[in-house]
Amino acid sequence: MLIRLMTIEDYDAVYNLWMSCTGMGLNNIDDSEDGIRRFLHRNPETCFVAEEEDKVIGVIIAGNDGRRGYIYHTAVSPLYRKHGIATMLVNKATEALYSLGIIKVALVVFDRNEGGNSFWENCGFSKRCDLVYRNKALTEIERIDT
Repeated sequence: MLIRLMTIEDYDAVYNLWMSCTGMGLNNIDDSEDGIRRFLHRNPETCFVAEEEDKVIGVIIAGNDGRRGYIYHTAVSPLYRKHGIATMLVNKATEALYSLGIIKVALVVFDRNEGGNSFWENCGFSKRCDLVYRNKALTEIERIDT
């Protein structure tokens, strides 16, 4: 198995991998080919794929804002799980972030994703109960009056 930097040429294989994983929370804009292309352009050193015989079997999408690192989509093909591939991908991404001067990494997991939450806990990611996660789609810009 080989872990290497992800390129936009991997997009179709990565998207098919995501589709094979139940519970993936994808966004049709951010996770489109154009969205991932923009992300890879901004974060060329922190996104990785795992390959077995030239087939993408795992992926991690990670990046940073210069201050904090963020992990977005980590997935391993259901046929290759329980072999440490996700852990290797997390280690590779966090090492890459650390080499860029990032010392703290955050991620979001659906509450109902018991397997994912257990995995991240085992990787040393603690649960924060003092925060409220909020987001706003900017697909239709609205003016905020103050």
